Amino acid sequence: MSARLRLTRDDAAVLAAAAVLAISAYFLVFPGVDIAVSRFFYRPEAGFFLAGDPVLKALRKSSTLVLALLLLGVIGRLIWRALRGRSVGAAARRAMFAVAALALGPGLVVNLLFKSLWGRARPVQIDQFGGDAAFTPAWVISDACQSNCSFVSGEGSSAAWMVGVLLVVTPARWRQAVLPLGLVYALALSMNRLAFGGHFLSDILLSWALTALVMAGVYRVTVAAPGLIRRARRRLRWSQPLPA
Repeated sequence: MSARLRLTRDDAAVLAAAAVLAISAYFLVFPGVDIAVSRFFYRPEAGFFLAGDPVLKALRKSSTLVLALLLLGVIGRLIWRALRGRSVGAAARRAMFAVAALALGPGLVVNLLFKSLWGRARPVQIDQFGGDAAFTPAWVISDACQSNCSFVSGEGSSAAWMVGVLLVVTPARWRQAVLPLGLVYALALSMNRLAFGGHFLSDILLSWALTALVMAGVYRVTVAAPGLIRRARRRLRWSQPLPA
């Protein structure tokens, strides 16, 4: 994908940062979009009427299993290569990428930083949808929610992590088949939160962009690190004066 689009590692980080800024600016200028989108899934007499749908509930529950299977797959591939006596350097770096990106993206940045500190009430909690809390736009710190709040989406972040891991660890010959399926599943999992009244659209889009930004940085430090070190050594050799 990167080769086809001529993207470098730096381009990926720049695009993710640009997405964070563009999405943030849009929802700060047009905060009503969040309420308008959530209203599609709300009925005054039934609330968020899709929240009880068994298929959507099963989809939500599947995320924990899929996330665990992805982690086990990455670590299992590393162990398999080691048992067969094959080189484990690249597999170890990809396993480190998957674990570190999960811990830093969905774990630290999304759940510990934003969801714990921003205090944004969920759609189902605000007065426009039958609750008693006030609506606050994206990035506006509020006391409308005390814990496990709406900004940003933890499940959206986990879904973005799944796509990033598939992109990095899937062998090239399988990537064209696996990535579209993973992307459709991740999008369905993320947008499912809209139907449940659990998140606003801005929560979901920003969780994807923020997670992509974190993953771009983690990729550079883990998977791309040996290449960076080799290039640094090459530059150092060329910068040294020739012997007399």
